[in-house]
Amino acid sequence: MTTTEHSGSGDVSRSLELLWGLGERPSRGPKPGLTLDRIVTTAVAVADAEGLGALSMRRVATDLGVGTMSLYRYVPGKAELLDLMLDKVAEFDAGAHPDPATGWRPAMEALARGSRQQYERHPWLLQVDQARPLLGPNALDSLEYSVRALAGTGLTDREKIHVLVTFGGFLTGISRTELNSALAEQRTGISNADFWQSQEPVLSKVMLSGRYPALAALDENTFAGDDNSVFELGLAALLDGIAALIATRTARTDTP
Repeated sequence: MTTTEHSGSGDVSRSLELLWGLGERPSRGPKPGLTLDRIVTTAVAVADAEGLGALSMRRVATDLGVGTMSLYRYVPGKAELLDLMLDKVAEFDAGAHPDPATGWRPAMEALARGSRQQYERHPWLLQVDQARPLLGPNALDSLEYSVRALAGTGLTDREKIHVLVTFGGFLTGISRTELNSALAEQRTGISNADFWQSQEPVLSKVMLSGRYPALAALDENTFAGDDNSVFELGLAALLDGIAALIATRTARTDTP
């Protein structure tokens, strides 16, 4: 899946005002019941159902039953609307996560699983380049929880953020791979199993050539399994790596 949109590409100041409720509200609405939250919720529904390619101010207005110009009384344009959508789907429910004071690992694992589910519910997120994210209330709620979870680990503040960036990269990468695999099946009408099966005659001959002895020695079921097994192994390895890093910091602190 290629990136088609970029966060923070519109009027950043205006997006932040809208995210934090600091901007002026329309003095009158074109239709009773039209609110910024309703506009954003409708936009998310369009993207969930049809992808970002279907998203436009006109389409959102049509689904709301209002004129397109009516939306501009609430949000400047599509770029700012996307910023609001990103924070909307990042809504963080602290009650659904372990108390960060009970330990960093359960908290980080819960964040990982929640993030994966978020990508499954809103696959269009993987089309958005968030190298320059806007920090709205939901995004900061999640970040606050993450930083609290790493408190007392011995990591420096910079290391905590680096750990979170690494964590996010793993989750985004594996989710994008899973989604692209599913989209390939939809796009071609060929299952992943059939795709790999079609390569077997040639690859079998190549393996007998002696050029790739390490690959030829792999078990026949090496590449069997599902995306979930890859996710679980990767998550466990990443958490173990963070634990090892924390252990070195703790040992350094305990050294007289």
